[in-house]
Amino acid sequence: MSTDHSRDVIVVPDAQALAEAAAQRVVDRIADGGNHPAVCLTGGSTPKRLYELLATPPWRERIPWLQVHWFIGDDRFVPPDDPLNNMGMARRAFLDVCAPAGNIHAIATTAATPDDAAAAYEAELRDFQATRRAGQLLFDLVLLGVGPDGHTASLFPNAAALKEHSRSVVGVAHANVAPFVPRVSLTLPCLAQTREMLFLAAGHDKQEILRRMFAGEDLPAGHARAAGGNTLWMLDQAAAPSP
Repeated sequence: MSTDHSRDVIVVPDAQALAEAAAQRVVDRIADGGNHPAVCLTGGSTPKRLYELLATPPWRERIPWLQVHWFIGDDRFVPPDDPLNNMGMARRAFLDVCAPAGNIHAIATTAATPDDAAAAYEAELRDFQATRRAGQLLFDLVLLGVGPDGHTASLFPNAAALKEHSRSVVGVAHANVAPFVPRVSLTLPCLAQTREMLFLAAGHDKQEILRRMFAGEDLPAGHARAAGGNTLWMLDQAAAPSP
């Protein structure tokens, strides 16, 4: 493991090892999360391996499904059954077969506009924290990834949303990268309300953007930090920048 200020970096051999190491972090943070553990999920192909693993033994038996609440850091403003929908992917991979429906907190992508969906999700987050996690950080674990332009969640380079401090969730009218559909995203201060933030990156196509970010380039993913503890980057060997 290497450390850069508040950022830890762990490199594992391959994508399967990445999923297994991440599953262990998920289980550990849930175990430490008290009566109402809260996990904020992310979309993309890399976490899909992790999610599918959580639905299989022995991982499935290690999670107290009736207690854990599952949120999403951002979503595409498409119907829930659309293949582009992030929470839809997580539902198909593990949530629908493992978690009670009332513990799955999706962004309402059927709302009239992304801004309406953002306002509704912010209210849901506020209510959850007030009723289930009073006096605690909102999340025990936030999972994130990094895009080819350095975005994380749906916070894109040079976007006004990066400087948002009054709202926890925002509508994003234009995406920097494909798919070019509107989004809804948690803001950096909201994502920071966690005991651990875990970035996952796999594959050679992530290597260059990680090299740029670790070298200090001003990119959105580099601004995401956990307020309550560790910010951890977990990479497979193919994604790890060369020394």
